[in-house]
Amino acid sequence: MSKLQQNSELLKVLPSDDILQQCIHCGMCLATCPTYDLTKLERSSPRGRIRMIRSVARGEMVLSSLFAEEMNFCLDCQACETACPAGVKYGRMVEAARVLVDESGYTPKVQLFLKRFALRKIVASRFWLKFFSRLLWFYQKSGIQKLIRATGILKLFPKNFSEIEKLSPPIAGHFSDSRIKEIELPNGEIKYKTAFHFGCLMNTMFADINIDTIDVLKEVGCKIITPKDQVCCGSLMAHNGDMEFALKLARKNIDAFDKHDYDYLISNSAGCGAFMKDYAHLLENDPDYSEKAKRFSSKVKDVMEFFAEQKPLNGISISNPELNLKLEHELITYHDACHLAHAQKVFLQPREVIKSLPGIKYTELEEASWCCGSAGIYNVVRYEDAVVQLQRKMKNIRNTGAKIVLTGNPGCMGQIKYGAEKFNVDVKVLHPITLIKKFIS
Repeated sequence: MSKLQQNSELLKVLPSDDILQQCIHCGMCLATCPTYDLTKLERSSPRGRIRMIRSVARGEMVLSSLFAEEMNFCLDCQACETACPAGVKYGRMVEAARVLVDESGYTPKVQLFLKRFALRKIVASRFWLKFFSRLLWFYQKSGIQKLIRATGILKLFPKNFSEIEKLSPPIAGHFSDSRIKEIELPNGEIKYKTAFHFGCLMNTMFADINIDTIDVLKEVGCKIITPKDQVCCGSLMAHNGDMEFALKLARKNIDAFDKHDYDYLISNSAGCGAFMKDYAHLLENDPDYSEKAKRFSSKVKDVMEFFAEQKPLNGISISNPELNLKLEHELITYHDACHLAHAQKVFLQPREVIKSLPGIKYTELEEASWCCGSAGIYNVVRYEDAVVQLQRKMKNIRNTGAKIVLTGNPGCMGQIKYGAEKFNVDVKVLHPITLIKKFIS
């Protein structure tokens, strides 16, 4: 009996044939696909991967190591979805295929164990993520990191380990969940009823951005509800073959927020926002959660999307003379996080908000929506492939002459900061909300 026959039950995780047939094989996706651009191989394109997934689903192709490799080689940036005239939801297809790969034994057992342990037991656990974050903070601040890097001992570890170690962002001295009250009231009248998802990595590694987000929302008249029993959104698990666990987290979040009255659920992380907006689709067949998931997802807004649509900055005094004087001599550019531009279709809104700030000298980034190579944990598990994309991104950033690059996703921020050091590009990386906070401070 073939391995495909042995795993026939697992094939049910793949989308139906009706969905897989939506691709019309026009090739519009090819020019936007980073992996196809790298290899020029049809199988490394969205069109080629869809054909492979469909062939496996129909029993025309045996599940193989090549199939597994191609599904994991994909960055899941979803640029192909933006280019697709047929509206094919490629991201959902490749994520389902990754579930099949993991559950069918084509991911090495040690690798699968480490991935599941890291994502389920550490990232998804606020206690353990904060515990390991404190250890990492001590490693970074105590001088141990400098000493270890100076000795070169990391080069004795497996290939690229010393470079991957540099990808870890500086850990904040505090975590945002301990600073943010469950109910935060604005400095004046309540104009908007909002909720806030503080995330997992955002809470520990980018805590200051969460604090900036709360401060700006309060300044523009938002009442902010931040449920203490919220959990990780599940996006990293879903993108890496563990959809079942991701949906457990989704249900917990829905329950946590469903107890409160709010109009907008604000996210400042592109990956988190995109996945939370997809809860409605992912749980549409769950009789207990389908309606609650629709209600939840309909309220999710990226913070820049919220600002562009509601225009709460209008009428707010955001004039900071010293900052304006400084910005007159500094070009600013913007990198589109894939899961903001392609998954959420939030492209013009951040630019509109950024350009509305007084004194801003903005220049557009060539290939702004081309993936930087972070792609969740892609830059860790496929470092060499990720660096190829990063080098391209840093070349384009250098060519702008910008001194500040803004982006709305923690993975992109960490990747571009690393790229600035690695490729000697003189640029500062900020979240747009941090820049806005500077104006109203």
